[in-house]
Amino acid sequence: MNFELLIQLVVNGLIVGLLYGVIGMCFVLVYKSTQIVNFAQGEFLLVGAWVCWAALIYLELPFFLGFILSLCFMAAFGVLLQMIVLRPMIGEPIISVIMVTIGLSMFFQALMKWIFGVSPQSYPQVFDTQSINIFGLNIEMAYLMSTIIAIMIMVAFYLFFKHSKHGLAMRATAFDQQVAQSLGISVKQVFAMSWGIAATVSATAGVVIGMVNGVSDSLSIMGIKVFPAVILGGLDSIVGAIVGGVTIGILENLAEFVDSQYLQVGNMYDIAPFYVLLIILWFKPYGLFGTKDIERI
Repeated sequence: MNFELLIQLVVNGLIVGLLYGVIGMCFVLVYKSTQIVNFAQGEFLLVGAWVCWAALIYLELPFFLGFILSLCFMAAFGVLLQMIVLRPMIGEPIISVIMVTIGLSMFFQALMKWIFGVSPQSYPQVFDTQSINIFGLNIEMAYLMSTIIAIMIMVAFYLFFKHSKHGLAMRATAFDQQVAQSLGISVKQVFAMSWGIAATVSATAGVVIGMVNGVSDSLSIMGIKVFPAVILGGLDSIVGAIVGGVTIGILENLAEFVDSQYLQVGNMYDIAPFYVLLIILWFKPYGLFGTKDIERI
C-alpha cells in the first residue's frame, strides 16, 4: 500500500472538505432563513470567480483588491436577486420557488458562457511559490489560503449568529417567521441578508477553486457536489454542513485511492459522495445533525 499517496489524498480531502463545508453553510443559511433549497448555489461560485477574474484581467487590479471587489459585487448581487426575483415568490408553493432557483442556475450558466466564452481561463499568478512542502506533503498555496479563509468564515459565522443583532434576528426567523415578525424583525430584510451572505461566501470558494483549476463551467457543478454533504450533515444544521463537507471531502479522496490502487473502475471520486448520501438517508433521513420534524395527524 502506498501510504504516502494515501496521506496526501487524506490531507487534500480535508482541505477541500473545509471548502465544501463553507459552501454547505450557505445552503443551510438560505434554507434555515427561507425554507428554500437554492439549486443556483453553484452558480454563485461561478459568477464570483468570473467577476474576480475580470477585475484582475480587464481592470488590472492587484489580487487582493480584485478579490474584495468581487465579494462586494456578490453581496449586492445576492441581495438584489432575492429582492427582484425571489421576494415576489413569497407565499407560493415551495416547489415553485425551487423551480425558480433551477431556472436561475441555467440562466446564469448561459449568461457566463455568453459573456466570457466556454474556454477555461487561468488566474494571473498570485503567489511566488505555487506549492509548499509541509512534513513531506505538497500543499497548493491556494488551498493553504483556502483553509485559513474557511476557518475564518466558520468563526465569523459562529460570532455572527451568537452575538450580533442581525444574527439573532436570522436565528429567530429560522425558528418561526410569524414570531419573529411579532418581535419587530423584518423578515424580508433577513431573507435578503441571507442571500447576500450566501452569495458572498460562495464567491470566496469559487475564487479559491478557480485559482487552482481555472475558471470554467465546472465550478457550477460544485453546488451539486456539495449537496450530499449538506444532506449528510442535516439540511438545517450549520455544524452538520461543516462535518458533512469534511466527511465527503475525505471520503471522495479515499475512494480515488482505493479505485486507483485496487478497483480500477474509474470515476469513483465523483460518484462516491452520492453512494454515501444514499446509505445515510436509509438510516438517518434527517442527516447526522438535522432536526427531525414531528407531525401530528
